[in-house]
Amino acid sequence: MNNSSATDPVIEARDLHKTYRQGKLDVSVLKGINFRVDAGESHAIIGASGAGKSTLMHLLGGLDHSSAGEIQVVGQSISNLSERKLGDLRNQHLGFIYQFHHLLPEFSARENIAMPLLVRRLPRQQAMVEADEWLERIGLQQRAEHKPGELSGGERQRVALARALVTRPDCLLADEPTGNLDSHTAAQMLELMLDFNRNLNTALVIVTHDLDIAAKMQNQWRMQDGLLGKES
Repeated sequence: MNNSSATDPVIEARDLHKTYRQGKLDVSVLKGINFRVDAGESHAIIGASGAGKSTLMHLLGGLDHSSAGEIQVVGQSISNLSERKLGDLRNQHLGFIYQFHHLLPEFSARENIAMPLLVRRLPRQQAMVEADEWLERIGLQQRAEHKPGELSGGERQRVALARALVTRPDCLLADEPTGNLDSHTAAQMLELMLDFNRNLNTALVIVTHDLDIAAKMQNQWRMQDGLLGKES
């Protein structure tokens, strides 16, 4: 909740490795990644399909475990945390948005946005008030009671973005968030993310194939051959 100190990076990966077992073969996907995200920064990660971009995002977000190396979130190593403590850490400090919205189909837009707050055991009425504020921010007040199946693709992604940001995380991890959207809707989504990045001091790490999107971030990185290099 934007409470990391000025000196602590929001996320820091040190010598990160990830190897998968495929049959009798070990496939090395990440080969010593070093990556640091400070409060309010924006980073784009580009690279060919299968280069390991999504794998890195899953590790940074504590959704998968590295084979070697260390990840710290707001100064706390996540390697040996219990699933419960890791879940609490994600809920307090990280937001996630993906190419597919992953909204819960049986709940309304308002309820989907409120879900992370309810997980945090915030009183339901307060959670709904905050969800309504986010619906206004993303311009979907009139769609509050609509379920995901009743929303357009762009509307679903905006709801997913609001759900990711409702807890005011220190960092938003966005994996191809505009990949399924037309160019106009993608541009709207990008402006929303950059607006929240600037005004809430929420760090933004985005994986994208779109070089125009990458160019709007403060920092551009390329994933290639299991390594992450800064673009000049």
